[in-house]
This record gives sequence, structure tokens and C-alpha cells, in this order.
Amino acid sequence: MAYSLFTNTVHVCFDSVLAMENAGMVLMFEALMASGLKGFLGCPAVLYEAALVEFFENASVRDGVVNSTVGGKQVEISEELFASSFELPVDGLIDLSDVPKDIVFDARSIFSISGGQVSSSGEKREMKIEFCLRSDILAKTIFVKAGSFDAVTRERFLMMAAISGGVKINWSRLLFNIFKDMVTQD
Repeated sequence: MAYSLFTNTVHVCFDSVLAMENAGMVLMFEALMASGLKGFLGCPAVLYEAALVEFFENASVRDGVVNSTVGGKQVEISEELFASSFELPVDGLIDLSDVPKDIVFDARSIFSISGGQVSSSGEKREMKIEFCLRSDILAKTIFVKAGSFDAVTRERFLMMAAISGGVKINWSRLLFNIFKDMVTQD
């Protein structure tokens, strides 16, 4: 199970992508940074597979804290430690269904390759390349998912719209809840 957690990981070197000549791509990465994901997406991709496997084999959630042992040492990860380690915002939306409707409506046009309204849960081929890339980045770093990345889920679309619209997201809570779900997954 642990192997599947990092085979599709994405590490973003923001210095490189912000130097690109494609203005749309630069704006997309600037929006990811402004959303508060720079520390999470830019974190070094150095993984110790055996330690990661051991961590997930021994992990459990007690009182909202992820507990495990690695190499015989007790490891406790609280939401606060998680947030500070990745420099994540702790204020903002937790429920993506609360993204303002006008921002979602605008995003449907902004993301569209044709200029029309893109479906909020449909095929990536309807979207401009920079938003296809954003969808892939979110799919591989935030939404632990196996299989095809061709379809954009409604939840991912709402997250993309919130990022584009400058809506504050409580990345700490959202990502830590996903982390806890990964630990308790059967």
C-alpha cells in the first residue's frame, strides 16, 4: 500500500517554473503558491521507502494525532506539526462545497480551451493546458487516487476554482484529514 502512495508524487521546483516563458503556466504556478501550497508541493521528494512502508504498517490515529513507529522510535504527527512542517495556511475553507458560486461559474470559462463553459466534472481535454496540469498536480499530490487522471472530479474542480479565485483554503485541516484517511485506510 505505501508504494502506491508515492509512485505518482509530484515535486514542484518553483524557481524553475516561475522562469518559464509561458505566461499562462507562470500564472497557474503563482496561484498555487498564493494559495499556500508552496511548502507542500515544493517539499523535497527524498523518500525512504522502507521507513515509509514501516510508518504506514504501524500507523494509527488516536485523539486526532497520527501515531506510528519507525526504526523502533515513536512518531507522533499532529495537525499543528503537519501544518508547520509544510508551512500550510490554517485559516479558510474546509468544505469545498462552500466555494462561492460566482467563482465556480467564472472558472468554468477561464479553464475552457474553447472559451465556453467547461463542465465542473468532466474531461481534461476541454481545459487549457495549464489547468490540465493543475488538475494533474492536485490529483497526484492531494487526492490519493489510482487509475486514470483524464477526468476532473467535481471536488478537484472546486479546489481549482478556489485557487484561481483567490479563496483562502485551510490546507492544514484539509490535507491532514486526507493524511489521517490514508493511515486508517484498509
